[in-house]
Amino acid sequence: MRGGARPRTAAVVALAVLGLAIPAPAGAPLEPITIHSRPISQFHIRRNEKGFGPLEFVGGLEMTSSSADFGALSAMRFTKPGSDFVGVADTGFWFFGTIKRDAEQRPSGIADFRMEQMVDENGKVINEKWLADAEGLDVKDGVATVGFEREHRIAQFRIKPGDMKAAFRTLDFLVPKNELRKNRGFETVTRADPQSRLKGALVVVSEKSLDKDGNILAAIIEGPAKGIFTVKRSGDFDITDGAFLPDGDLLILERSFSMASGVKMRLRRIHGESIAKGSVADGPILLQADMGYQIDNMEALDVWRRADGALMVSLMSDDNHSILQRNLYLEFILHEGEEWSSQTMKSEQFGFPDKGPEQ
Repeated sequence: MRGGARPRTAAVVALAVLGLAIPAPAGAPLEPITIHSRPISQFHIRRNEKGFGPLEFVGGLEMTSSSADFGALSAMRFTKPGSDFVGVADTGFWFFGTIKRDAEQRPSGIADFRMEQMVDENGKVINEKWLADAEGLDVKDGVATVGFEREHRIAQFRIKPGDMKAAFRTLDFLVPKNELRKNRGFETVTRADPQSRLKGALVVVSEKSLDKDGNILAAIIEGPAKGIFTVKRSGDFDITDGAFLPDGDLLILERSFSMASGVKMRLRRIHGESIAKGSVADGPILLQADMGYQIDNMEALDVWRRADGALMVSLMSDDNHSILQRNLYLEFILHEGEEWSSQTMKSEQFGFPDKGPEQ
């Protein structure tokens, strides 16, 4: 798939996503890493269109490195819009870096990339995967709020690259712990706009921990609207990240894979008014893509404003430290002010039959 990408069968890619991951060895406390980036100019492989429903493809990067620690990138947030970022890898690492841009403001490379291993309350490196399986991330005022699965928790850390310490606080995520699946915990940790109905509250959404009706468990974990809700599960897609849009809607990133068809990704816009205690939140599909597009195991999402006012969506993939997968960075403009519904955004637009709701 490398835009002429290297040949891979759907089956071997699906097997890699299913968990044939190679754990990263322990590294230095703060490890500078050289990233080699190949620009991606076509989202739909060998096709030049830029528009995909309300989304316009800007550009992307395929990232490689000789460092054994690089990879497994699960969540990222910009600390400077479109430039500096912080992220977490599900192998128990923090990562930091900067997106470089060309004259047309398309992503052209990664600079100043560093990784730092997570530590426990004694300052010792955490090597056990089940204790450091970081999947979701929110950043505000120098504090990182991280969602972990396996040992399910929402924990807060002060962001100090080169001196990342243990969490200084854990938060009550409201959902009964025994309802969370071992490897299907909180992959979305995001904060609503302070001016929205949710008053800046933290919201967490699990990947695939389901209630009795088959909907995905989630919660507003602070503020006046605090409470458990669910997100309607649609088809065979699981939720891997999310971020609030300026109007109060929640943009979620979803992933699906099977032995027959390989990996798919989807973006869905969850109506803000449906995010409420006791509600089932839902909304239309904005984008769906399979292996005919420049995607992989897409796990990270952020929303930000470009200097010219454009609303931007950035995505990043987790390669599971597998030679069968890739670390990708993708960037889109999300055009505002237009109505996009599940009726107008049918899955046939992206090469899939519209099978209707999952039975």
